[in-house]
Amino acid sequence: MKAENIIGPASIVEKPERSYLGIRFKTPFGGMFALITKALKEMRKWSKENSLPEEGPYFVRYYHCDMKDIMDVEVGLMTNSSHVGNGRIKPGTLPRGRYATLVYKGNGLRGNQALMKWATDQGVTFDPLVPDAVEPYTCRYEAYLTDYRIESRKLLWDVELSIKIADN
Repeated sequence: MKAENIIGPASIVEKPERSYLGIRFKTPFGGMFALITKALKEMRKWSKENSLPEEGPYFVRYYHCDMKDIMDVEVGLMTNSSHVGNGRIKPGTLPRGRYATLVYKGNGLRGNQALMKWATDQGVTFDPLVPDAVEPYTCRYEAYLTDYRIESRKLLWDVELSIKIADN
């Protein structure tokens, strides 16, 4: 079965602060998705070994998103647990605020391009982590809404892309 690209409508939503546990790392864009998959497996295994309820969803957070440079990313699991993590797995929070968001299925690049175009057309600006840097985000993440235990093919997952917008 060939995966079909489905991109939902974009909107601005208010999101609460969300706690998570995650693994943050830096990597060149080439090979990044293999490392993300490996880190997701590590998170799932660790969650199971530590009896952490999979409240979810699992997600990938992009701190610095320059495909020609080093990417700064984090793989995580949203949770209400107060677990402090251990080793590479550390607690964090997705900040409260207004986010531009859409849900896509299929090619992540097309989903991201659709949200970027929509934001440009609407005059929406994203909240930068570091002003004047190339694509640094206070909070940009892709949450995996599909249960990986039911559907293993990533191109068939529903993915929620959310980027925190600047308070103007």
